[in-house]
Amino acid sequence: MKLSCAGIFSLGLLFSLSGQEQPVSIVPRPKALEKAEVLPKANIRVDSTLVLIPVTVTDPMNRFVTGLEKENFRLYEDKKEQDITQFSSEDAPLSVGVIFDCSGSMGHKLEKSRLAVSQFFKTANPEDEFFLVQFSDTASLAQPFTRNLEEIQNRLTFTRSKGRTALLDAVYLGLHEMKRAKNPRKALLIISDGGDNNSRYTENEIKDLVKEADTQIYAIGIYEDAGGRGRTPEEANGPALLTEIAEQTGGRQYSVDNLNELPDVAAKIGVELRNQYVLGYSPGNLQHDGKYRHVLVKIVPPRGLPPLRPFWRLGYYAPVQ
Repeated sequence: MKLSCAGIFSLGLLFSLSGQEQPVSIVPRPKALEKAEVLPKANIRVDSTLVLIPVTVTDPMNRFVTGLEKENFRLYEDKKEQDITQFSSEDAPLSVGVIFDCSGSMGHKLEKSRLAVSQFFKTANPEDEFFLVQFSDTASLAQPFTRNLEEIQNRLTFTRSKGRTALLDAVYLGLHEMKRAKNPRKALLIISDGGDNNSRYTENEIKDLVKEADTQIYAIGIYEDAGGRGRTPEEANGPALLTEIAEQTGGRQYSVDNLNELPDVAAKIGVELRNQYVLGYSPGNLQHDGKYRHVLVKIVPPRGLPPLRPFWRLGYYAPVQ
């Protein structure tokens, strides 16, 4: 799989991966993290009146579609259409957390996983900032926010595979650290072979936190062949769990069967983050009731284009005051 400039429609179709888009995968379950702090209620807003929704658009061949205009989007909150007051398709600075699995099962997968992070960093801009969370028996912040990517890569160089898998705790810690982000656009990149068996936080708790945090989540699942060894219930449920978590945030999950594909998939995620639209609107519902509001994005493709598929954050919590 190689990144390439795809054929360009009249609007511009950029940065595709040869090969088909793959499903997605990873896993979690319960115990560990030393400090359990509570994340604040949601923040998909720049302020209390503006909601920002990042949107990725793809064509039937899973190529990213660029060049659309505001009039090509329809946006709804709780089934009521909203007026899109702000629209951007520029590559804005990102705050990104890398959630890196170094549990015992990662052994021979570590080298390609490190290379995947390196390829992902090649899509970075100078104003981006990154942090690194590593996890095995517990989750730990290996490198706080930095713009020096060598600091993270140096940390990964000395990573060793051992212990169990506290994936859910690592996601929690990543969302907690993201509160320190300087950029309005935020994302987590999870690289893991799944099989959480040592987290303190539960699946439902993490799903709730994901709804409350304005952070897109992308996951790369490196899975053993189902018939290759005995799979635990956690491993079997992993793909569905991280698919749900990622899609809730407007991100996606990719499964990798061939380790050699890892770097290209990571690079594709980086390119996707660089080719998003951001829709801004002031909700018609002015009640500060703290309730979850569902968001729907529809595409009105220009004439001559095939049906296009949007990926977006599915909702946010209203302010309480």
